[in-house]
Amino acid sequence: MNTDDTMIEKNIELSAEFSRYLFEHPEIEASLPMDAEVVLLPEFDPALRAFNQKLGQTMEAQGENVAYVRIGPMRPRALSRIESLAVGA
Repeated sequence: MNTDDTMIEKNIELSAEFSRYLFEHPEIEASLPMDAEVVLLPEFDPALRAFNQKLGQTMEAQGENVAYVRIGPMRPRALSRIESLAVGA
């Protein structure tokens, strides 16, 4: 897998996390310009931040409106939020 593929995979995962965050914090979504492309800048991943910053600059150079969103630390990944369950009758 090349570097671009790795960055794309990281962006997919980060975008999903960002979507979940927006679901819990709708006031943030309301603060984003409707016509802007959102570019996520993760503080915890310098390589992805640089990749996305360059992507945002390219979009701006093409005349697109870009909203940069800095993302701080993330909590450890949880495989499931289920606390308990039972199988059977």
